[in-house]
Amino acid sequence: MKALLALSRAIDAVNERVGHAVYWLVLVAVLVSAANAIVRKAFDMSSNAFLEVQWYLFSAIFLLCAGYTLLRNEHIRIDVIAGRFSRRTQTWIDVFGTVFFLVPMVLLILYESWPWFVRAWNSGEVSPSAGGLILWPAKVLVPIGFVLLILQGLSQAIRAYGVLSAKNAA
Repeated sequence: MKALLALSRAIDAVNERVGHAVYWLVLVAVLVSAANAIVRKAFDMSSNAFLEVQWYLFSAIFLLCAGYTLLRNEHIRIDVIAGRFSRRTQTWIDVFGTVFFLVPMVLLILYESWPWFVRAWNSGEVSPSAGGLILWPAKVLVPIGFVLLILQGLSQAIRAYGVLSAKNAA
């Protein structure tokens, strides 16, 4: 169990670092959005590349912070129902949700998104918009974000197993 808990702590540390690094992307996204809006209004000019950078940044924020959000227990939950149960039952609900919902969903998304990214990488796919950017950097965010999410789900399951086994031993 010690090795599993060490793995859980390592996964938590990775998602914690990624989450804190992505905080800075929020600032960058705001600055790019503001600059784009000012240039568009003040000089009547626009750039598809800047619009796409905004989308890339928003995608990065959302996808890369999925694991961090799970670590912080900030995902949407039905606490009105689960809050009525004992802590042990809530832990079992978390394990059930991770095993039967989170893991299959993430595996399906990884299965579908990896070839999607590889095709974009191999072909050098570019946005169809005039002045658009290459697409693979945005597309690789999907598998990376979901790998971080499934790792955090594994970490949560390890901790839940530790809690449940400790209670069974007591």
